[in-house]
Amino acid sequence: MTEPDSSQQPVVLVQDVYKQFQRNAITIPVLKGICLEMMEGDYLALMGPSGSGKSTLLNLIAGLDRPTSGLVRVVGQVIGESSEGELARWRSRHIGFIFQMYNLIPVLTAYENVELPLTLTSLSRKQRDEQVRTALEVVGLADRMDHFPRQLSGGQEQRVSIARAIATDPTLLVADEPTGDLDAASGNEILDLLTRLNEEFGKTIVMVTHDPSAAARAKRTLHLSDGQLVTAPAAATVGGMAG
Repeated sequence: MTEPDSSQQPVVLVQDVYKQFQRNAITIPVLKGICLEMMEGDYLALMGPSGSGKSTLLNLIAGLDRPTSGLVRVVGQVIGESSEGELARWRSRHIGFIFQMYNLIPVLTAYENVELPLTLTSLSRKQRDEQVRTALEVVGLADRMDHFPRQLSGGQEQRVSIARAIATDPTLLVADEPTGDLDAASGNEILDLLTRLNEEFGKTIVMVTHDPSAAARAKRTLHLSDGQLVTAPAAATVGGMAG
């Protein structure tokens, strides 16, 4: 019997997903019946007002949280059915994280920050060195590998964090407001880099952003409003209160 072509399977499959949080006796619904698919090589921007559920959905896709109900399957892993240990091992192989605040360790050099996730793998020291140097070269910081975060600009720090995210050659890059703490010029450099990772290296990317110009760089944009996907941002939410 022929095995199905896994390349034709969605990298991300979210089916009828609900997520709610319990605060004392109060149930707070956050996601309400979300459905989406991402194929290999997709570049998706998630937009919506604060409190709309963007980061919650991103955390589900990244395996950092579990749905209350519904199916979340990412790179073949059913998130809700996996143990914490299984999810940790799966994330280390398949998910690269890019955060708004970089999350670099200040006492480590750029090289050491990028190497950190590789120390959890079975790679030899030589293999780790090759992957770190390649990742730093891709982001244009090969000449800054011995610098500490305090010796780098904000844009350079974010590029180090992207190098750290791609050093393990993950299947999916998850970016949470990657330009949110940067000036316009540095933000554009980061968006150029994400576009290159998608187009030249075929990386599948999901990015949460408040910035329409950042979302415009993605291949497609989905809008969240009050925990549901909508075809366009609701006019009532523009400039409105955070949820």
